[in-house]
Amino acid sequence: MSDIKNLEPKLLWNYFYEITQIPRPSKKEHRMTEYMKKFGKEHGLETIVDKIGNVIIRKPATKGMENRKGIILQGHLDMVPQKNSDRKFDFEKDPIETRIDQGWVKANGTTLGADNGIGVAAAMAALTDPKLVHGPLEGLFTIDEETGMTGAKNLKKGLLKGEILINLDSEDEGELYVGCAGGVDVSAARSYKLEKTPAGMTAYKLTVKGLRGGHSGLDIHLGKANSNKLMFRFFQQAEHDFGMRIADYTGGDLRNAIPREAFATIVVPTIKKAQFEKFVKGYEKMYRAEFKEVDPDIQMFVKVCEAPAKVMNEADQYRIIRAVFVCPCGVQRMSASMPGVVETSNNLSVVNIKDGKFHAHNLTRSSVETAKEATAWKIAAGFQLAGCDVTLTGDYPGWKPNMDSAILVTMKDTYNKLYGKIPEIKAIHAGLECGIIMGPYPKLDAISFGPTIRYPHSPDEKVEIETVGKFWNFLVATLKNAPKS
Repeated sequence: MSDIKNLEPKLLWNYFYEITQIPRPSKKEHRMTEYMKKFGKEHGLETIVDKIGNVIIRKPATKGMENRKGIILQGHLDMVPQKNSDRKFDFEKDPIETRIDQGWVKANGTTLGADNGIGVAAAMAALTDPKLVHGPLEGLFTIDEETGMTGAKNLKKGLLKGEILINLDSEDEGELYVGCAGGVDVSAARSYKLEKTPAGMTAYKLTVKGLRGGHSGLDIHLGKANSNKLMFRFFQQAEHDFGMRIADYTGGDLRNAIPREAFATIVVPTIKKAQFEKFVKGYEKMYRAEFKEVDPDIQMFVKVCEAPAKVMNEADQYRIIRAVFVCPCGVQRMSASMPGVVETSNNLSVVNIKDGKFHAHNLTRSSVETAKEATAWKIAAGFQLAGCDVTLTGDYPGWKPNMDSAILVTMKDTYNKLYGKIPEIKAIHAGLECGIIMGPYPKLDAISFGPTIRYPHSPDEKVEIETVGKFWNFLVATLKNAPKS
C-alpha cells in the first residue's frame, strides 16, 4: 500500500492513488474514461460519456440546498508523460510510483500527474463524500487537455446543467484565477540534402542534460534553460570554428514542456579533436555560469562514436542552425495591465533532424489575441526564410477576467473566513479550459483554484501535502456557501 493513502483528507488521497495506478498519457487516457464511467455508475450517479470521451457525472443537491446555483467541478483526465533519460518507464503500461519527501508528494523519476490528478480526485471526493453539503453538483472530466484541449474543444451544447464552473487545475494555494492565456502551435518542417560524411572526421554523441525543465507557461518567467536553444547556440559557433557537421538531432518531446535534454550525432575534423573536446567543456562551464541560479546542474559532454554514413548538406545545415538559433523563446512581453504576469511567450519545445527531415515545434501563448498572432507569425517568418513550410494549429482562446463574478465574491469571502486573509486574484499564463468551455456555454460564471504544485510537466513535479488539505477544506466550504439561484 502506498504511503499517500494514509494522508488526509483520506478520501481525496485514496482517489489520487487510484488515478496514479492508471496509465493516462495525453491521447491515451481511455483507461481513465472507463474508470470514471465505472466510478459514477458504482455510486449510483447519473453518468454520461460524450462522443469524444469526456465524462459528466451528476449528483443531486443535498436536502435544503436545492435553491443553490449548480456547480460544475472540472478537471482533465490526462497527464504529461515526462521521465528522466536514465529511468526505465512506460507511461502506457506502468503505474506512477509515488513517495513522500519532506511535506511533498513526488514521483520516482517521472512526472507525478498531480496536474490534474489532484483536481480530478477532489471532484471525485466531492461527488461521493456523504458529509458534504452542496447544491446541484456536476463533475466534468475532459480528455487530452495537455496536447490540444481536444476534450474541451469538442464539448457540445446542452450537456452541462450547472451555472458555475470551478476549474480545479491551478497550482498555487491561496490564489484564485479568473483569466488565462490563449495559445497556438507553430510547426516548421523542411527536407534537407544528405551527403557522404567527409574523410578525416571524428564522430561524437553530443549530449545536453541535467536541465530542470517545467511547464512551458507557468514556469516560463523563471528563465530556465531550454536544451534546444543551448544546443543550437553551440552549433552555430562549432560550425564556424570547427567545421562541425550534423548527422542527426533530437531535443525535447512535448510541446508544453520546457525541453530538458537534447542529443546529437556530429562529426568534426580529427585534427581538431583535442581542441573541440576542450571547446565543449568550455561551453558547459559557460552555461552553468549563465544559468547558475535557475539551472545549476547543466551537463554538456561528448563521447566518441561510430561515424555516420551521411551528414546534412552544408548549405542546408547553415540555414537550419540559424533558423533555430534566432527563434524567439521565453518571455516576449510582460503584461502592462496585470503587473508581474507574463503576457506573451514562446516555447521552442521539440526539434528533430533525421534522415533528410527537419521538424521544429513551438507553443506560443498570450493573453492578448493580437500579440499571440504576431508572435506566431514572427516565429513563422524566421523558419520560412530558412526554406521551411510552417503551419499554425491548435489555436485556442484565452479567458477574459470577470471581476463582478458571483463565485469570485463567494470564494473571496469564504477563504477569508477560513484562513483570515483575502486570496490573491490572478490571471495565469497557461492554458486553462475555462475559456474554451465557455464557448458553447457563454453564461457560465468561471473560476479556477488548486493546491500548490511545483515543476509540473517535469520529473521534478511535486504537490505540497499541507496545501491539498487547505484546498479541500476550501472546496467543501465553497460548495456549502454556493450562491443562490
